[in-house]
Amino acid sequence: MNYKIRLGLVFFFLFSGLAADLSAQPWDFVKEQEGIKLYTRKEEGSSLKSFKGVMDVTSSMDKVCNLLGNVKNHDWWDENLREIKVLTFEKDKYFQYYLIYHVPWPFTDRDLCVEANVNTDPSTGRRTITATPLSNVIPEKPDLIRIKKYWQKWTIQPMENGVIRLTLEGFVDPAGNVPSWLYNMVIVETPLKVMRRVKKFVQ
Repeated sequence: MNYKIRLGLVFFFLFSGLAADLSAQPWDFVKEQEGIKLYTRKEEGSSLKSFKGVMDVTSSMDKVCNLLGNVKNHDWWDENLREIKVLTFEKDKYFQYYLIYHVPWPFTDRDLCVEANVNTDPSTGRRTITATPLSNVIPEKPDLIRIKKYWQKWTIQPMENGVIRLTLEGFVDPAGNVPSWLYNMVIVETPLKVMRRVKKFVQ
């Protein structure tokens, strides 16, 4: 497979964020790499797979939450983002954003509009960030393919001795002309690439 196409698809899946029934099917362990445990499962009603990555980092909740829960801090996002607009932002509560993502030829660039809810358990400090599709806000454009079926969930769990456990779960149907076999081939790399970058920024 062309390396640029493969890498472009990996990072495209990064920022797709539909809260779904995450207990619908069990996760299948794939491998552990660089301290990151990787899982996949078949998404119900789809030929595509969803992914999960789990890792521990030594950092602070403030630093991790400010990276993952503040859409204005997107410097660590992939360079193939053509455009990003923050539509609404309420710190530690809620935000909306729109982005256009460049996908290498022969695929068509994608766009998506997202809303994310941030919830914190006051007794444990556990924080979740769930992202869902946001419709009827940004009109669809004829030269882009709009992503409509996806979900993403970050779980940020404080442990002991300054350790934070991060779990990233997600699914995206890229629509258009991306075959399911190609998607499923690279989907394990998605949480690995994302969480590797997160670790670099918070540790």
